[in-house]
Amino acid sequence: MKWIIVGLGNPGKEYDGTRHNVGRDMVAALEEKLPAGAKVAELNVYMNNSGGPIRKLVVSKKAAEKLVVVHDDLDLPLGAVKISFGSGSGGHRGVESIIKALKTKNFVRVRVGISPSTSSGRIRKPDSKKIVDFVLGKFKTAELVKLKKVLKTVEEALGYIVEDGRERAMMETNSR
Repeated sequence: MKWIIVGLGNPGKEYDGTRHNVGRDMVAALEEKLPAGAKVAELNVYMNNSGGPIRKLVVSKKAAEKLVVVHDDLDLPLGAVKISFGSGSGGHRGVESIIKALKTKNFVRVRVGISPSTSSGRIRKPDSKKIVDFVLGKFKTAELVKLKKVLKTVEEALGYIVEDGRERAMMETNSR
């Protein structure tokens, strides 16, 4: 059974290049570079409704273990990539939609940090009233430079997942 890789984001040109679309944009950029054991599924729904279309692709809880969801994460600083399996949504509504639709949280998440941080690496999440504007905002030029390195990390992480399994991918990626 092939791995199914999904990048969360919103459809429409106005969302391209926004922080909330980082998962979708990265998977689209890497689609041609992924190992043969992977299949990219493009969702043409808004992120918070991702569960429905994914449920059509992932027909059992066992099959969900071969699902990889790449998405933005406000709890990680820009530049950080973490892989998790079997964890909760962390308040991410797109992930919540998938957990609800699949009736399991046993799938792989590649979490891409989007929050600004201090020089010591401490996260500076936007004020709760400004979160929507922040996540729907475009990356700044300096942030785009960091994202190029992140794209390489995500490419390596997806390669590890598909070729060596999620445990090795977590070990290699989460230790950075």
